[in-house]
This record gives sequence, C-alpha cells and structure tokens, in this order.
Amino acid sequence: MNVLVTGGTGFVGSYLCDELADRGHEVTALSRSPDPSAVSAGVEVVEGDVTNPGSLEAPIEGQDVVVNLVALSPLWEPEGGNEMHDLVHRQGTENLVRAAEEAGVGRFVQMSGLITGDESLTSYHRAKARAEEIVRDSGLEYVIYRPSIVFGDGDEIVGFTTKLKQMFAPVGPLYPLPGGGERTYFQLIHVGDLAPMLADGVEGDEHANETYELGGPTVYTLREMTELVFESKGRSVTIVPLPMVLSKVGMTAMGVVPGLRLGPDQFRGLKADNRVSDNDVGAFGVSEDEMTTFEEYLGLT
Repeated sequence: MNVLVTGGTGFVGSYLCDELADRGHEVTALSRSPDPSAVSAGVEVVEGDVTNPGSLEAPIEGQDVVVNLVALSPLWEPEGGNEMHDLVHRQGTENLVRAAEEAGVGRFVQMSGLITGDESLTSYHRAKARAEEIVRDSGLEYVIYRPSIVFGDGDEIVGFTTKLKQMFAPVGPLYPLPGGGERTYFQLIHVGDLAPMLADGVEGDEHANETYELGGPTVYTLREMTELVFESKGRSVTIVPLPMVLSKVGMTAMGVVPGLRLGPDQFRGLKADNRVSDNDVGAFGVSEDEMTTFEEYLGLT
C-alpha cells in the first residue's frame, strides 16, 4: 500500500515509517522541515504543513492510507501560545481529512491522546478531542489511537524532569515536585512497542473504525520517574513535596522565562491521570509482559 505519514520524520513518525517500509509498503513522510536522515533510505520525504491545505494536495494524491502523527507536546506551551493546539491538532486534522476525502484515501489513522476525553483540562485536550470528532464524522474508514506518554530515544521524558529541576531550583540534593510528584500518573509506553501497533492499524481490516487506549506494562508516578532518571545517572535525589498551589504560581511565572514555556495549562496537565482504563494492546496480539519498561530502557534491569 501507499502510506502517507504526517509528522513522519518526528519521534514516533520515524519509527513508524521504518516499520511500514520493512513491511513492504511505499511510505512517504511529510514534514514541515524534511530530514531524510531521520528515516530509512526506502522512505520518501516531502515537505508539507497540515495548517496549509495547499501543501497537502500533492502528497496525499494516490495514497491508500494517511497516518496523522502531527502533534504539539502537552508538556510545554507552544511557541505562539496555547491557541496553537487548536490550529495544529483540530484545524490541521480537519485539513488532512478534507484532503484525504477529496483524494479518495481508503483509511485515516489518527494518533490522539490518552486523556483526550477530559476536554475541560487544557487547550491540548480540547483540541485533541475535537480532532477525534472530525475523524469519526468524516466519510473515511478510520483507526484512532490514544497512547499514554511515549518514551524512547528522542523523547521528552528525561528532558521534562530536567526542566522541572531548573524551574523549581532545588538546593543541593533536594528536588521539589508538585504534590511530591505522587499525584501525576503515567503509563509509559515505549516507541518500539507502539510503532508495530500503529502499523497494524494501517493494514488490518479488523481495526477499522476502532479506538484504542494503549499503555505500557507499568504505571509510574512523576516521583518514581524522576527517581529512576536520577538512579540511571548514578545519582541520588531527595524529593520534597511542593504544594500544588505554589506549583501553579511557579509554573505560571516560569511561562515568561525563555526556554521553559510552562504556564497554567501545563500545571493543569500535571493533574491528569494518564493511565488506561483498559489496556487495548491485546487487540494487536501484544502482552504487557513482552513490553519494554522504563527501567529496562534506562538500563536499570
């Protein structure tokens, strides 16, 4: 099949493009800033922007499947402000769906977010939820994925804990975390486990018009993640609780500091429960016991 992957040279996209190419598909990776070195030699890389409908017509022409992986991180405030979530996630998806319908694409695969259902939480969640509605209401056959936070080479997890350290300026070995890091949950899923499941959604008829929540084998609190990152670097850390109300003040203030881009939306995001209600990895023949844990990735087991 001919498959177009938007965001194809990004973190998840590069893994998926290589997986699809290995399965014998003709893969095109679309990116605002094309980088052929991010994918294998068999993947065509083209320039395009989901917020610019005119740039999508040629790349989508002749495709059997479109996979939309374009996403802004929920961990940081986007350059241009939180309204960019609506522009990229909702409007970008709308542009892609319309172009796919006009081109006669057979299937649309959308990577959403695990906690999309709580639309009131942040700009990110509202935009992601509306993007899902656009996909479901289209005339296209679809598959929607709601993964928890994805980790692996090139992810943002380690960087996020580092930024938190900068933001709250710990003294010596003390490391303040909002609520002690015990109120924020992540069911981290490794990109090497996720990519084959996404590829199955491109191919399998049994996945048509389904929505899947996907998480890894272990649930971690932000505190546990931070401790594991420090342990992997051979360092100890003493985490102290920072009252959530003070965290909100600190994160809002840090929103004006270049490079940190943290504001009220990001504070609200830390309150989210990023755990699956029912892990759907079994729909792809995967057992949680076979999946990569965060400890394994960090070389701790």
